[in-house]
Amino acid sequence: MTEATGKINLLGLTQPEMEEFFDSIGEKRFRAGQVMKWIHHFGVDDFAAMTNVGKVLREKLEARAYIRGPEVVSEDISTDGTRKWVVRVASGSCVETVYIPQGSRGTLCVSSQAGCALDCSFCSTGKQGFNSDLTAAEIIGQVWIANKSFGSVPAKIDRAITNVVMMGMGEPLLNFDNVVAAMKLMMDDLGYGISKRKVTLSTSGVVPMIDKLGEVIDVSLALSLHAPNDALRNTLVPINKKYPLAVLLAACKRYVARLGEKRVLTIEYTLLKDVNDRTEHAEEMIELLKDIPCKINLIPFNPFPHSGYERPSNNSIRRFQDLLYKAGHNVTVRTTRGEDIDAACGQLVGQVMDRTRRSERYIAVRQLSNEADAPHTAANRT
Repeated sequence: MTEATGKINLLGLTQPEMEEFFDSIGEKRFRAGQVMKWIHHFGVDDFAAMTNVGKVLREKLEARAYIRGPEVVSEDISTDGTRKWVVRVASGSCVETVYIPQGSRGTLCVSSQAGCALDCSFCSTGKQGFNSDLTAAEIIGQVWIANKSFGSVPAKIDRAITNVVMMGMGEPLLNFDNVVAAMKLMMDDLGYGISKRKVTLSTSGVVPMIDKLGEVIDVSLALSLHAPNDALRNTLVPINKKYPLAVLLAACKRYVARLGEKRVLTIEYTLLKDVNDRTEHAEEMIELLKDIPCKINLIPFNPFPHSGYERPSNNSIRRFQDLLYKAGHNVTVRTTRGEDIDAACGQLVGQVMDRTRRSERYIAVRQLSNEADAPHTAANRT
């Protein structure tokens, strides 16, 4: 990302891009590794703090570049340990990042867009509409912010963040280049060193981009399925009208086959009362997935105002799970986390707009206060 000043934000640069940057300013390529470690391992955003970089180069970097993540608007901590950050990006929109602790695992759910254009009928994010793509710096910046929040700098082996899922706001494959760059940084040893098995991209089904993804990276893939037939999925996930299930699942099979190493597709299925949670839906799902190496995450619907949907009963959820399990599937029910701070799956818009307005009011009031005080302060100085 380059500002009007001509400066470039180093936060979102992959290792090859960082090496090209140092080439462009007449410096040795090995400097890229040094600076990347300062940024991602130590959370540093001030060139003056980079003590193994010479003063002349630090001054050159100050003139040509900067390091900046999204602005943190708020941070909330749930009673179950879940954390949610609301961050403002350059477009002025706000997005949300969620951290979910579970035993020795800490999963960070990262957003790729402000809002979403796909308008899945049961997802509150989609009701916000699409606002903007995030830059690579704004995507990896969410990891950078969370990492610093947990004190995981300097970098250490036992990090709070062990897994990253591109399951936050937005459809990652519609912001392809920036998402891929950020995921490469997540896996790079000069970045966050997260295993390719522990970085997961979730898609609603942008078929051409699934094939393109397999050509450039080997992260884990999750499919937001939510319906076992085209008629129902057309209603719940409208992109299905363009890429129906047969075409979509064929693309997913190609992607997983390319990965090898006994990797599997993750199926995400939000259970909606009396909509897609019946015995016949489970039976259709069993038939649909019979030839696909996969694991299934069932997600009980998390209600939000005016959604028109309800969460199924626990008995319905268990019955659905049992039918899939008896058919030989690896199936789990996702525990609802962070519901008290609107951080549960499908809730990522929550109070963003309200908080954005509150934040803007606070900034405006503070500016007015400073302006009101200015003449008095100046008079005192004279």
